[in-house]
Amino acid sequence: MDEDVDAFREQVRRYIEGELSPHLAVWRHQGYIPPEVWRPFGAMGFMLPELDERYGGGGANMAYQLVVQDELAKAEMPVYTAVHSIAAHYLLDYGTEEQKRRWLPRLASGEWLAGIALTEPGCGSDLKAIRTRAAREGAHYLIDGAKTFISAGSTANLLVVAARTGAPGSRGVSLLVLETKDLPGFRVGRRLDKIGQHAGDTAELFFDSVRVPVDHLLGGEEGQGFAQLMGQLPYERLLIAMPAAAAIERAVALTEDYTKQRKAFGQALADFQNTRFKLAECATLAHVVRSFVNDCIQRLLDGTLDDEAAYMAKWWCTEQQGKVVDECLQLFGGYGYMTEYPIARMFVDARVQRIYGGSTEIMKDLIARRLFG
Repeated sequence: MDEDVDAFREQVRRYIEGELSPHLAVWRHQGYIPPEVWRPFGAMGFMLPELDERYGGGGANMAYQLVVQDELAKAEMPVYTAVHSIAAHYLLDYGTEEQKRRWLPRLASGEWLAGIALTEPGCGSDLKAIRTRAAREGAHYLIDGAKTFISAGSTANLLVVAARTGAPGSRGVSLLVLETKDLPGFRVGRRLDKIGQHAGDTAELFFDSVRVPVDHLLGGEEGQGFAQLMGQLPYERLLIAMPAAAAIERAVALTEDYTKQRKAFGQALADFQNTRFKLAECATLAHVVRSFVNDCIQRLLDGTLDDEAAYMAKWWCTEQQGKVVDECLQLFGGYGYMTEYPIARMFVDARVQRIYGGSTEIMKDLIARRLFG
């Protein structure tokens, strides 16, 4: 952190408080955020500040994007722009120059919202097993298959789709970029009814001989999709650990305020030793999680963040998020079970953090592979 990043954070925070948070209850009720919301967000330079100016960004380092994610998480916003950022980095790191110039400025401005279509009804973390196919036919690919649990699936204008262009296994996977508006054969199925993160649409997607130009193949070479996906994993894992740190800190702050005001047996809850000890434990975890995340961010900026550290941050920080929010909710008593209280919403929102982006079990297995070969 430095003065420039601090000033940027304050701008982001004020914008979220003034322009996004007042509408969050409505978005939760309807199950999605209207795509046009992100245009002014992009106009402020908040969508993809880390992109080079020639692609519509601000030319900043990755700390700026992570500050945006930090502030959005504190405001209970869903993971829309995190997924958007990952999709943009696929284009930035692996796309041809023509692809970058075609799509990145629209993503940076917020004109378009990007999503990533990986998970299938019968395939989650094992991306080598995907069945959606993209068959070459002249100057086009014909995509057939289905995806599920796709964040911003019903509102994204641009989708990075993992499809099989070759033989079974990782070498047969490619990434194709779809412009979804009025695209024949492309259909959005149900918006899925989740236990948490109600403002974020999560949808089923169907592809019925969707015709995509060959120049929409990311990077222009078949069979590179699995390597492209693996190359972004440290950043993707960090984008999940960061909201965990933010949620833990907010849970502790909310509970501290509540226990100071709430009376029981003639005294404030904060005066009971159990309350003080529980919050001391939670505050300690908040500090350790934030220190770990900050260290990973610095290593990301330095180009030294290894895969295993990112896996550790993802699983451990999200597990602590679940524990701390649960402890804090307990101190709210019955009010903690009421969705009008943020702590209740944070409790259900936190649960998916241990699942998407690679479950806790997958993260531990990946770390163990390094330990044991």
